[in-house]
Amino acid sequence: MKNGSIITIESLIKSFPIGGGEFTALNGISLNFEKGEFSGIVGPSGSGKTTLLNILGSLDSPTKGQTIVLGTASDQMSPRVAAMLRKKHIGFIFQTYNLMPVYTVFENVEFPLLLLKTPAAERKKAVLEALEWVGLTDKIKSKPPQLSGGESQRVAIARAMVKKPDLVLADEPTANLDAENSHHILQTMEKLNKELQTTFVFATHDEKVIGYLRRIIRLEDGKVVSDENIKK
Repeated sequence: MKNGSIITIESLIKSFPIGGGEFTALNGISLNFEKGEFSGIVGPSGSGKTTLLNILGSLDSPTKGQTIVLGTASDQMSPRVAAMLRKKHIGFIFQTYNLMPVYTVFENVEFPLLLLKTPAAERKKAVLEALEWVGLTDKIKSKPPQLSGGESQRVAIARAMVKKPDLVLADEPTANLDAENSHHILQTMEKLNKELQTTFVFATHDEKVIGYLRRIIRLEDGKVVSDENIKK
């Protein structure tokens, strides 16, 4: 891992069997991400961006090549090590929210801290702080079916951020939202990135998201075609 890097990707290839052959979703990708970046993997559907995000989050593994995420190399990542990495250090934000409908907003956000066996008083303080970040302290007793799409996504952000992870991976986080909610959510994530120095990596083709990014990595057919730092 390069000095100061939070993610290093070296000659990454990911292939999937299909029919009698195979489909190469990622083809020879090498990238490096520094702590505190607010960057995005951008490209059309089928370009490989979600596959890359899943590998960075240890939800999948490379076919060839290597990733080093938070000091742990993919070739050393047993299922147990991968689960611990996700539990302690990585927050996920999905376009489908993945909230538990029978639990309250408070309980949904609290869940990652229960997995970490955080003491009750610390959990309560952290959950209320996370809900304050996203402006939902008035919804702590509500359940997901009672929330709007924008509110549900803000709960998902709070859940991802409650443990103050080193890395947040966001897969099309504004796909189901209108423009007003999209901008509110992106401004919230931008604020948390600056205040907590959390590294954010998005997978997106949404121009609203792209407008907030400080680094844009474009994928086409599983290959990096450009990598641009944006001055803000």
